[in-house]
Amino acid sequence: MGIFQALILSIVEGITEFLPVSSTGHLIMASDLLRISQTSFVKDFEIIIQLGAILSIIVLYWNSLFKSIEVWKRIIAAFIPTGIIGLLMFKIVKNYLLGNLYITLVSLFIGGLALIALEMIYKEKEHHLEDISKMSFPKAFAIGLFQSIAIIPGVSRSAATIVGALFLGTKRKAAAEFSFILAVPTMLAATGLDLLKSNFSYSAGEWLILGIGFIGSFIVALITVKWFIKYVQTHNFITFGIYRIIISLIFYFIVIK
Repeated sequence: MGIFQALILSIVEGITEFLPVSSTGHLIMASDLLRISQTSFVKDFEIIIQLGAILSIIVLYWNSLFKSIEVWKRIIAAFIPTGIIGLLMFKIVKNYLLGNLYITLVSLFIGGLALIALEMIYKEKEHHLEDISKMSFPKAFAIGLFQSIAIIPGVSRSAATIVGALFLGTKRKAAAEFSFILAVPTMLAATGLDLLKSNFSYSAGEWLILGIGFIGSFIVALITVKWFIKYVQTHNFITFGIYRIIISLIFYFIVIK
């Protein structure tokens, strides 16, 4: 992997990490288009650059939400099922699912249908939760279970948690914010585990590539999150559902075929 390829992947990560379109799925597709082989380092890169995107959430939400102990109690409750399932499934995901283009495309397609179906039946109501610090712990735990589905490449962690939160009676803005903050412990744990497994055995050139990916994804994610929060207050997720279906079909019939 070269510096230009690392920049492209960092931009893809920054845009897609917090949108309901699957950052992992897009990284896999982008790697295929760029003819980047799915080596162990590339898989590490695709996981580690998510730290840059996560840093954007820490920067944006530090004062308003990260200092709230009540919010973090809910985040911990949601993280528990994800942490347990992720730890148990780590080897399977890393060795068999991550990098599998066919699984990614099927997940993108089905996820798109699910988003559209949800929007066809979902109606936001006044009594729906808008303050995540007041979310019940069982509801937070249930959202964590939804997030666990995202260990399958192409499902989208953001989509899984937002759909789960909406289904459980949370308003759009609150669902998006809860998804963003939940990403912090989730992705920190995933990245930390991956670093431990790698024993930090990277060359100087590989560390440079990781650094470029980190900074690039941070800057792009910062812009994307600000835009997305404004978007969800006046729009639904049907557009993202349609996009997921179209991109999966295009990639299958034009790129693979």
